[in-house]
Amino acid sequence: MKQENMVLVIDDEKKLNDLLSRIIRYEGYTVAQAYTAKEGLRILGQEEVNVVISDVKLPDINGVDLVKQIKEKYPYTEVISLTAYGTIPDSVTAMKNGAFDYITKGDDNKKIIPLLHKAIEKSKLQKRVFDLEKEVHKKYSFDSIIGSSPQIKDTIVLAKKVAETDTTVLLLGETGTGKEVFAQAIHHESHRKMKRFVALNCSGFSSELLESELFGYKAGAFTGASKDKKGLLEEASGGTLFLDEIGEMNLDLQAKLLRVLETQTFIKLGDTQTSKVDVRLIAATNRNLELESHQGKFRLDLYYRLSVFSISLPSLSRRKGDIELLANHYLKEFGLKMNKPKLELAQDFIEALKRHSWKGNIRELRNVIERVVILADSPILNASLLPNEFHQEITEGDSLNMQVMEKQHIRKVLNYTHGNKTEAARLLGIGLSTLYRKLEEYGMAL
Repeated sequence: MKQENMVLVIDDEKKLNDLLSRIIRYEGYTVAQAYTAKEGLRILGQEEVNVVISDVKLPDINGVDLVKQIKEKYPYTEVISLTAYGTIPDSVTAMKNGAFDYITKGDDNKKIIPLLHKAIEKSKLQKRVFDLEKEVHKKYSFDSIIGSSPQIKDTIVLAKKVAETDTTVLLLGETGTGKEVFAQAIHHESHRKMKRFVALNCSGFSSELLESELFGYKAGAFTGASKDKKGLLEEASGGTLFLDEIGEMNLDLQAKLLRVLETQTFIKLGDTQTSKVDVRLIAATNRNLELESHQGKFRLDLYYRLSVFSISLPSLSRRKGDIELLANHYLKEFGLKMNKPKLELAQDFIEALKRHSWKGNIRELRNVIERVVILADSPILNASLLPNEFHQEITEGDSLNMQVMEKQHIRKVLNYTHGNKTEAARLLGIGLSTLYRKLEEYGMAL
């Protein structure tokens, strides 16, 4: 049961317990009372308690040991020790065990309320931090990876083992298999998790720009470099750098990256001094780097350095048992976003998903679900909402109906994107030029 600003008083002296509880209630706090440590622990297991005020001399458990038990099990619950003059040393020990503070019985009544206010605020802050950490864990840990198939479970086991180390990891797999999600999970469950996770897609930059992004530069290194700039290696120092599509990196830059991996040092553009970093590297590619190394398209020494621990992520077509789980996950996500929370997938819809080849893997599945949620006019989503490629057998008599359906789908998506054709093409899973051709074919305004 959840209470706002709840205080638990544990003291076997009933009169003092009642008096202290009454004073605290006058301040507007909810108060629970216990006369033994065992009873107090029972209440803690049932209620969400912000602060415990506990005597250090209890009939069943030493109050100093009780503080340790409470802080281990309820880390965001603050404990104030209640002591007589003769037991102040015990209270000092209790504070070493995690107590917030201590007060002396009878003489510190004026101090109890201000002290309690501070303890309550600290407890609430600790709880917010605890809840935030839970959310972060849920979003970025291995728990965020959806699937129960043997293929994905085996992959997670490997990733968890390497997460505990500083070993360089090479993630292999087709586009859209979730390589960045795995990289984030490896970082989140490593000893580096309190430092930054920095991601860079090597295919998104020219060679020169990729080098400056990665290593940074000194002012005057090139035209337009008016001030010093930190590179992503420095930004990620202490944490993890994730280089996606590393196969796109040119050979000269690969040599510089190899130096970083071997020495944890690099030289910025325009600099003469060596910079030192402490960074863990996770790389990813959808290419066969071993083959490309032997063909001279990728440095063999860098490949060996990256592939100390390789993990191959299974394609969605190899883990079809997870398709329904993933589809329902994205259905819930987009249903909530678009205020359609009660959508369900019909059986023919699920069967059509399982028959599909999924060349775009999980990313393609996510886009398909986003699109059908936009198009949904009823709570049950059937296979008719799926794009044309999902309908393998279309008879000649059905072709006109399919064209009408496609035209309606395009119109709905354009309405959703407020006429933004680039976004509409993305949601429809077609190229922009294909969308323009279909608009012209169906006589829809360009």
